[in-house]
Amino acid sequence: MAEQARAVADAWSPPDAPESWWLTAATFAAIAEEDALLDLAAAIPPDRLPPLLLAAAVGFLAPGTDLARHYPQPGGPQPPRDPAFGAEVAAFARDHHLDLAELCAAHRYQMNEVGRSADVLPALALIAADDDRPLAVVDLGTGAGLGLHLDRYHYTYRATDGSSSSVGDPTAPVRLECTVRSGAPPVPARIPVIADRVGVDVEPLDLTDPQVLAWLAACVPPEAGAVTRFAAASALARAMPARTVQGNLLDVLPDVIASVPADALVCLVDTYVHVFLPPAELQRFDSLLTGLGRDLEWVSVDPLVPLGPEARATVQGLEVPDAWVRENRDGGVAGVIGRVSVRDGERRGTVLGRAHPGAAWLEWQ
Repeated sequence: MAEQARAVADAWSPPDAPESWWLTAATFAAIAEEDALLDLAAAIPPDRLPPLLLAAAVGFLAPGTDLARHYPQPGGPQPPRDPAFGAEVAAFARDHHLDLAELCAAHRYQMNEVGRSADVLPALALIAADDDRPLAVVDLGTGAGLGLHLDRYHYTYRATDGSSSSVGDPTAPVRLECTVRSGAPPVPARIPVIADRVGVDVEPLDLTDPQVLAWLAACVPPEAGAVTRFAAASALARAMPARTVQGNLLDVLPDVIASVPADALVCLVDTYVHVFLPPAELQRFDSLLTGLGRDLEWVSVDPLVPLGPEARATVQGLEVPDAWVRENRDGGVAGVIGRVSVRDGERRGTVLGRAHPGAAWLEWQ
């Protein structure tokens, strides 16, 4: 359990992370080191992501307590680093042991990181450059549906040399920024036209329910940018609800795709969803793609880690560079961005890049 917590801390807040990620790292370090937190995490079934679930529960209960002063508010700055945070959150866990246990028993960790749209947009730009049909985005494991509105966001990609590229409505309420550490993602002059959008989830999340919204906000890493963009994106999603289909994606996908306008190119988008499918379901999904009788694209942003320390291929079956395999083996976590195209029943795919799980950076092949 302690190892899992440290791995999450290393993924979201490595040594070169911006200072604003200190609280995320400190939270998971405390879960790894403090007995009061470790005991709570140990009681959570492993498939429910104990360190992440417990961190969300702490964040959910923090408002109105002394602990709240450490947490950023939407639109506000990151509170300064406090070396006493670990001891303080351990004391909080001892004082709220029963409440935290009840929260963890009643909820699942549900990450809705809208910043990952910045990983998906360059892939959609490549697709639109290759095919002049309007795009129909099918967001798999859509959760609260934030990814369904990616054409309504503003994006800025900043290179390490100080240059930047932007696209989208400059007045958009959701503004996404990420650092491009290597390569040159194809930032389009205009966001591709989205002709249709539909989310698929076994348990869609109702953002109009205050308790659901509060829980999802607690699942967001306590980093000022992440908190701000979630608040803005969830407000937009409430104001412009998109179509959502409830069900197992493997069962409902054929009907969902059949409902998409015939003149649109179907783009399946999966961010940190397929990596949690067991091998048999991954194979079933892949077989399904070529049997639907329709041209389509599948954009995936999924890490290698849950596939095992020796994983050399992505959930799409695409080989990755040796350096990424080594980093995965050493505990690093990054989302591999891949594109699979199906035309006339034939499948081809390519790795496009990789990205920070919280959208802080992007590398392009």
